Amino acid sequence: MKLPLKVDLNNKIAVVTGGSGVLGLSLSRALAKAGATVAVLARNQEKIDRVVQTINDEGGKAVGYSANVLDKKELEKVHANLAESYGPCSILINGAGGNNSKASTSHEYATKQNILDTGEQSFFDLSPSAVDNLFNLNFLGTLLPTQVFAKDMIDQTECTIINISSMNAYSPLTKIPAYSGAKAAVSNFTKWLAVHFSKLGIRVNAMAPGFFLTEQNRELLIQEDGGLSERAEKILSQTPMERFGEPEELIGTLLWLVDNNASSFVNGVVIPIDGGFSAYSGV
Repeated sequence: MKLPLKVDLNNKIAVVTGGSGVLGLSLSRALAKAGATVAVLARNQEKIDRVVQTINDEGGKAVGYSANVLDKKELEKVHANLAESYGPCSILINGAGGNNSKASTSHEYATKQNILDTGEQSFFDLSPSAVDNLFNLNFLGTLLPTQVFAKDMIDQTECTIINISSMNAYSPLTKIPAYSGAKAAVSNFTKWLAVHFSKLGIRVNAMAPGFFLTEQNRELLIQEDGGLSERAEKILSQTPMERFGEPEELIGTLLWLVDNNASSFVNGVVIPIDGGFSAYSGV
């Protein structure tokens, strides 16, 4: 991996939740390439091990932990182990999150027919427990790791937290009301936390990726024959650059935000990385 910016993160400990996913892997590799010791947090140990091995094979330094971001006791155990073995956390990337099909509607628009159709999932059929779980994963999954790892930052300098929001936070996409709302909560929390931590010298910002192919959305965007789905075609028609983002295209923003020399006065912002999606009115 070649970094787009020269950033020195030597002697920094970076924690990346959701670090085993497509985007989390890219972010973790970049932080390690810049010199940080990266703690990769996720649920699946096999995936975690692959990420750690990839980073170590590239000459970086990484360690993996299987942990549930909704279990504060598990997070505290990870924190204690990390602090004892490597040192205090100075960079936190809150990347854990995801959608739930039971919290999504089958159609973009409600009609009497699709509301009455028992084979479809209308707004009235959304599962309360699925919505609750989704909000917990995205919002509490950002709040709890911050509670645990940001305590390390109080007595340090040049510490930063970066949350992973979404373009859904700016303008909700059809069919996914709960996910859009949860990411809007992450963006709002980012701004709140930036103000709350400002006197401690801890900067808090967020990145809002547009459309990137990941394990979670690939089946929705790519058909079995490798062609684009109808939803993917619609997304690209509203994206001026007419393509999906590549995971590596998040790295420049990541490195800029974690480097105090480059962004020391940047605090409480949510940066869109979306190929112009948010700028396009559709006409």
